[in-house]
Amino acid sequence: MKSSSILFFGFLLFSSHYFSVVKAQTASAEFKPYRQTITGSTVSFGMVPIPGGEFTMGSPAGEASRKADEGPQHKVKVDPFWMGSHEVSWNEYELFVYRAMELNAASTASGAQIAESQPANAKADAVSRPSPPYIDMTNGMGKDGFPAVNMTHYAALTYCKWLTEKTGVFYRLPTEAEWEYACRAGTTTAYSFGDDPQLLNDYAWSYQNSGSVYHKVGTKKPNPWGLYDMHGNAAEWTLDQYTPDTYAKAGKGTVSNPWIKADKLYPHAIRGGSWDDDPDRLRSAARLPSNPKWKQRDPQIPKSNWWFTDAPFIGFRVVRPAKQPSKEEIEKYFGGPIKDLN
Repeated sequence: MKSSSILFFGFLLFSSHYFSVVKAQTASAEFKPYRQTITGSTVSFGMVPIPGGEFTMGSPAGEASRKADEGPQHKVKVDPFWMGSHEVSWNEYELFVYRAMELNAASTASGAQIAESQPANAKADAVSRPSPPYIDMTNGMGKDGFPAVNMTHYAALTYCKWLTEKTGVFYRLPTEAEWEYACRAGTTTAYSFGDDPQLLNDYAWSYQNSGSVYHKVGTKKPNPWGLYDMHGNAAEWTLDQYTPDTYAKAGKGTVSNPWIKADKLYPHAIRGGSWDDDPDRLRSAARLPSNPKWKQRDPQIPKSNWWFTDAPFIGFRVVRPAKQPSKEEIEKYFGGPIKDLN
């Protein structure tokens, strides 16, 4: 092939990627639902617009099974953002875990299809990625359409950084406040569907109905804002450092866009409860701190920065702020003491 033809072919590929990104950004600028295709694959995920507003964060003193770290309740204001309609699935996550040539061999397991002719994204490829796990991180529960689990907070955050470079659109983990605001979807009850845990079976996978395994994403009813599995299936990482007295330190008045930025490795705040939790742990206000013991049986020395061997109940979903942050602001979300050197 002549050099001019190669250049022209490369230009067409670049243009295709560029205009697909612009198209997504233009559609998103209208603050409507959209789908994001991960560059170089046929894998895509849905994003739901979450309107900004104020809500009461935490649970009231009289809520059944309430824990001390859920109060006191306080007013919080949240700016608008998009949130993934579903938890990140293995189909998406394995594009990050495996490089293109490895994915071609693994595509039958993950359902991912790689476009080998697509040029490499140097910035995305430069993002540190885990070596393929040495054991089955699904615990035999399934991959295609199932939530990705067992990743550390560092891994979830680095996936977001990789996804940002890969797509040209800024994605990150939600803050605790964003997560609870989106989960509640305008409600003030224990769950987004009310206070009766007997109705949970229609909306969530918990210990009572899961059969001790996770399930494909989006198989239960969504919350009022169109988000699936906010209660149960996989518990979800947030950006925040977990502290039991976070709300007590919030002070009086309305707090705008709170984020407890991590200054140590443990614990981080996890939300939503999982397939392995009793129904009360799936409440909108329920909080869970991460635990280094989840790595206790990891035989790798040093222990992996990327994987837990005893947390098949933890996954995550992504958000995208409606207002694009600056490059400096974006770096703050991906910085900090996130590598686990234990």
